[in-house]
Amino acid sequence: MARAKYKRWLEPDNLKRISDWARNGVSEPHIATDKDKMDISYSTLKEWKNKYPAISAALKKNKDIVDAEVEESFVSTMKKHTLTTIQYKMVKKDKFVLQGERQKFMNMYKMDHPNASKQDILIATAENVDVYEQIPVVKTVTEVDPNISAMIFWLKNRRPDVYRDQTFQKLNEANARKTLAEAQLSEAQLKALEESDDPSNKTIIVDDIKEVKSDDGNSEAESRD
Repeated sequence: MARAKYKRWLEPDNLKRISDWARNGVSEPHIATDKDKMDISYSTLKEWKNKYPAISAALKKNKDIVDAEVEESFVSTMKKHTLTTIQYKMVKKDKFVLQGERQKFMNMYKMDHPNASKQDILIATAENVDVYEQIPVVKTVTEVDPNISAMIFWLKNRRPDVYRDQTFQKLNEANARKTLAEAQLSEAQLKALEESDDPSNKTIIVDDIKEVKSDDGNSEAESRD
């Protein structure tokens, strides 16, 4: 069962494995469920993190280091900086230098492995003492301009009130103007309807103004009679 596995993951070697996975950017769900890694459920890993500080520290400490390194690298691209490139050439070590390094290694190896045979010592020396060494031959320093894309990304996320996308800003302004216009139109339509219901605002339409005068004359005559 998964619960019985926690002890092995508290061992130093396995804690280091967890740290290495986290440092390399592997997500916690992947660390938990991958068959080549912890091979447990993610819920079990979260439970272990709460119960066992060593597992929690192994996951968090290295992840924080990686995040800090990535952020530092990202910020550096937004500034003008120099990039140094060095080309190396492999050359054979000086004979006496090589002999000295070999003798020093053999003496140390004898102390750490008192039962080792002469042949074992010679093999170990050949495997660990390099005959060639790197010599820098060309050093190039290049001045690099700031990364504009990185600067835009940073400013949009850090100062969205000032550096938000102008397209969205214009769209929001257009929507605001449209909403205001619709509100004003609705208010005007409502006012027109209210005025049309008021009897005092009725308008009489006639075809001939003489007809109006004639009607007025007859009315006055009738009233005198």
